[in-house]
Parts: sequence; C-alpha cells; structure tokens
Amino acid sequence: MSNGTKGIPENSSVVMPRLYCHDVRAEMEFCKAVFGAVELNCRPGPDGKAAHALLTIGPAMIMIEAEWPGFASRPPVPDGSSPVVIFVYVEDVDAAIERAVAGGAKVLVEARDQFWGDRTGWVMDPAGHVWTIASRIEETTGQQRADRWSAILEKQDKASSRASEKEKLP
Repeated sequence: MSNGTKGIPENSSVVMPRLYCHDVRAEMEFCKAVFGAVELNCRPGPDGKAAHALLTIGPAMIMIEAEWPGFASRPPVPDGSSPVVIFVYVEDVDAAIERAVAGGAKVLVEARDQFWGDRTGWVMDPAGHVWTIASRIEETTGQQRADRWSAILEKQDKASSRASEKEKLP
C-alpha cells in the first residue's frame, strides 16, 4: 500500500469466519470451553452487551458478531441445517464433543472414524452454528484414501443394486 501500511495485518488470519449470534458472550464462552479459544478483543454495542469479539482457536482467528439492523447477515436458524459448517481440529474429538454437549450443543453426527484418517463428529452449538470437530487418528497416503473411497462407493453401489432387485420381485 502506498502509505506503508501492510494489506494484511501482522499476526492475523487471512481467512476468518464471522459467526453472527443473538448472544455474543454466550458464543464466546462456548468456544472457550470447547475449543480452548482465547479472547483477543470484545467490544460492547449500544446496549452495553458484547457486540463484536475476536478469538483465536489455535493459530486461527474467528469473529463473533451481534445482529445489526440493516445488515443482511443474521444468526442461523437452530434447526441443524447450515450453509456453512466450521471444521476444527482438536487433540481429542470425543472429549471436545463431551464439552460441547455439556455447554448445550446438540450432537448431529456421532464421532466416528473416517476413511481418510480422521475421527469426526458434528455438533450444533446453542447459537445454531454447526461444527465438524475432528482429530487425526491415522496418517494415510493418497492411494489409501482413494482405495478406501472406491471400496465405500462399490459397497453403496452393490447395496443400491440389491434394493432395486428387491423392488422388481413380485
């Protein structure tokens, strides 16, 4: 930039999710309890309640925002559906999901081992945001992942064929 200011601030994530919530403070506390988030900044709104917060989860930054009149962004509808799912790695996925549930989250998908080497589970936090929580449990090669995925598709294809055959029986 011409005035000597860097376009990307020092120590800043290049991509940061902004989670809109009805209760910024509650979402902050959820992230702290479940993911070990660290609060970097919290600003009050006109009503004195937290309106904007900046947190880190590991090396990544995340913003939490209150609803603002005139802005199109809004908190999610807490029905388990979401156009955006936040994926976060933790050391122990099962423990993190337990903390999430203790903090009011609803489990959408139980934790299970995945073909690519992660153990993942999905939760919806009390604000309605959906999180995929993951831990790496096995290092896999590209070939192992491709072979495992092919086997999954083949198994699904066979099950689908058997179901179609059953429908044709008198």
